[in-house]
Amino acid sequence: VPTLSPRPRLSDFFQGVGVLGRAFRLIFRSRRLFLLSSLCAALTAVALVGLAVLLYRYAPGLLESVWARPESWVGRAGWYIALVLGGLVAWGVGANVVPPLLLTPLQDPLSEATEAECAQTDAVLSPASFLRGMTTGLLHTLARMALLFLGLAVLLPLNFVPGLGSIAFTVLASVWTMLWMAAEHLAAPMTRHLYPFAQVRRMLRERRALCLGFGAGVYLLLWVPILNTFFLPVAVVGGTLLYRGLREAGDLPPPPDASGPGSLSSGGRLEAK
Repeated sequence: VPTLSPRPRLSDFFQGVGVLGRAFRLIFRSRRLFLLSSLCAALTAVALVGLAVLLYRYAPGLLESVWARPESWVGRAGWYIALVLGGLVAWGVGANVVPPLLLTPLQDPLSEATEAECAQTDAVLSPASFLRGMTTGLLHTLARMALLFLGLAVLLPLNFVPGLGSIAFTVLASVWTMLWMAAEHLAAPMTRHLYPFAQVRRMLRERRALCLGFGAGVYLLLWVPILNTFFLPVAVVGGTLLYRGLREAGDLPPPPDASGPGSLSSGGRLEAK
């Protein structure tokens, strides 16, 4: 579990990136995490290859439907630049939407196993709390996906600005996606413990450098061949470690599902006996 500074600082960005290294080490140290991660990686590889094939076949036609391919070489060069940049953003967004939906049943077991490996756990959920957590998780997922596509829709008109419009869209859309990824994978363990989504937004706002660093690390992992198949399990494990670090630092109150003698005080831990 990372030891976080009590106050936000710019160097937190690099600590956020470093959480991924901790996640990788923990996955290869734990047999259970390694097996779950390997299954996730295999399914993720299929999803990423499928996305690439679909974009290769249909992206040019989609772009032509809104911008006819110019005759001049200058216009054609701009058209191909827009195609490549738009395709990269679309692939990145698709990679953040399709695999998580495909691997939803495996994300909670990964997060729970991560907390178990860290000798940290909160109160066991009752069946009613489990169902409430599933409902909360679904609502949070829909809210996060709506925010992702809303932000991209706001930035989309930049592609029609001559010159640097497509480059500006790619940069800003990438930063937006990084923040969204941090929210997505930090929210996974928080939702499991029934925190409201407002607490996730508060962490993004108050520890923005830390969360942006974590999101940037996951986003960059997507572009590394072979390793990108592990991006989802690493993101889930890393998000859980980040959540535990925020608990340790006292940035988060005890979770709503903590009750009884096994519950944790703010910033405390339950040591393995």
